[in-house]
Amino acid sequence: MSQGLVWYVSYGSNMHRDRLACYLQGGRPPGAFVTYPGARNSAPPLAEMGIELPGSIYFAGSSTVWGGGGMAFYDHHVPGPTPAKAYLITAQQFADVADQEMNRPPSSDNPLETLACELPVGSAHSVGPGGYETLLVLDRADSIPMVTFTAPHGSDAVTHTIPGEPYLTMLRLGVEEVSSVSTVGSVSTLNSVAATPQPAAAQV
Repeated sequence: MSQGLVWYVSYGSNMHRDRLACYLQGGRPPGAFVTYPGARNSAPPLAEMGIELPGSIYFAGSSTVWGGGGMAFYDHHVPGPTPAKAYLITAQQFADVADQEMNRPPSSDNPLETLACELPVGSAHSVGPGGYETLLVLDRADSIPMVTFTAPHGSDAVTHTIPGEPYLTMLRLGVEEVSSVSTVGSVSTLNSVAATPQPAAAQV
């Protein structure tokens, strides 16, 4: 059953299932300035669950999707907890979401599709320098990897910026959904993730 499946752990606006649906099925989220093509496989998640991450999110950069304002990134070295939602999707869909987070169309060339299933728990691996190109393998649930993506650096390496209101609205809706679905506890193994992810040149 676990073949090709991952739990995609969202700590940002994708906690809101309708926002994630734009990455899977295509479309434009309310308040956004970008229309997404959708994933190569547009099927909805097979399941979802609320969890807590041991680290914290921070906001940095300027979002072209939401008309400016900071974007959420996850730093596993800063104490949390952080609410998050895990979606059971295919590894291909996970890679397609990551591509669209980086403003690229989904492509079979994204190594995250393979790495998400092959790397051991506690791994951190950068496939590029972008804000959402560092894979974190957080844990396993029923033998299925729990994975997310974030920036290759920590929160202390960049200037923090204030998120825009449309983005904050998505975050609030997502947090409300997390509280309404079953929360299965915290992901403690993330603290063992390597402090220095592999550089982009090490990608497979």
